[in-house]
Amino acid sequence: MIDADVLAGLRADAAAQLPEIAALRHALHRTPELGLDLPATQRLVLDALAPLGLEVTTGDRLSSVVAVLRGDRPGPAVLLRGDMDALPVTEDSGEPFSSENPGVMHACGHDLHVAGLVGAARLLAARRAAIAGSVVLMFQPGEEGDHGARLMIEEGVLDAAGSRVVAAYGLHVLSSMLPAGLVTSRPGTMLAAADTVHVTVTGRGGHGSMPHLAADPVPVAAEIVLALQAMVTRQFDIFDPVVVTVGRIEAGTTDNVIPSTARLEATVRTFSEAVHAVVPERLARLCEGIAAAHGMTVDVDYQRGYPVTSNTPAEVDRAAALARGLLGDEAYHPAPQPLSGAEDFSYLLQEVPGVYLGLGATPVGEDPQTAAYNHSAQARFADEALAVGPAVLAALALDRLAEG
Repeated sequence: MIDADVLAGLRADAAAQLPEIAALRHALHRTPELGLDLPATQRLVLDALAPLGLEVTTGDRLSSVVAVLRGDRPGPAVLLRGDMDALPVTEDSGEPFSSENPGVMHACGHDLHVAGLVGAARLLAARRAAIAGSVVLMFQPGEEGDHGARLMIEEGVLDAAGSRVVAAYGLHVLSSMLPAGLVTSRPGTMLAAADTVHVTVTGRGGHGSMPHLAADPVPVAAEIVLALQAMVTRQFDIFDPVVVTVGRIEAGTTDNVIPSTARLEATVRTFSEAVHAVVPERLARLCEGIAAAHGMTVDVDYQRGYPVTSNTPAEVDRAAALARGLLGDEAYHPAPQPLSGAEDFSYLLQEVPGVYLGLGATPVGEDPQTAAYNHSAQARFADEALAVGPAVLAALALDRLAEG
């Protein structure tokens, strides 16, 4: 591990630059943007990186920014990532720098990710003489469901330094669960895979007073909902679980008309690639069997979302040691189990070793167990986390590059 003096310097410099990095975070928070096209966010990033003398390119299919920081000596390359997009949420946080774009909010903390990656770039740029290799800084749109990481991989981000990066590192702030500044992760599965399924049951419409003359799809759809809950506990290992949540069900127009179709939509969460691979077939088989038993047909549209986010064990050990070295023995909290959210950082970890971390950002003075969670309109994030995240990311890059 890089020595204590280097870690102390990173910690001190990260704390010293906090006011400027927090100001950048506030500017980003005021002007949130959705999806893959984030021109205002991209401009703030480009302006913030301009003084650092990096090799900067922008994306073709999305408004990404890729910046390569070259060390003074040759060596491998590593990647640090920060996602940039916001959510379609009307802000109700009470922050003085709240969103100025109606209906759009940085409710997931990506403004801290962007500002934190700029902070890490500044820390690393000041240490070029100590770097043997390169650091690829990946500023990514479209994490919230638009597969931005996959698009950036297709556009060459992993080879931006001229050779394939040997590791990738990222983190996600948490507006609850952990006090500000504490770091968490775990080897193997860190986050779930998240898929979506649309089911349409087709029967035959009729009068509500004479259901025997129709083929009512509503009770069939209801039976499917209940059967899905039984399926996940009877066909899958409870220690490698599947979570199916039906979030929408729709049928009919009034009380006394039997509709011809009933529709439901569900999210499906899995925690291993093995289970992720077989869920679509088993779910479709269940729906088709129930519909057939009632003489009806069903269409199952299963849509793959993000894969499982699986950390490399050795890189988790590296992150834990560096967090403790930077912040003290109590700074790193091993996650006892995966989180059921999903992340497109998973695409990077399918290609190269790496680790995805959680970083506590609960506002100072609030209880992490009751504070508003990420994606809430009331979510607030502590600026103090920006004195930690950049130092952790920079330390990960320096430590891995020191291995050669």
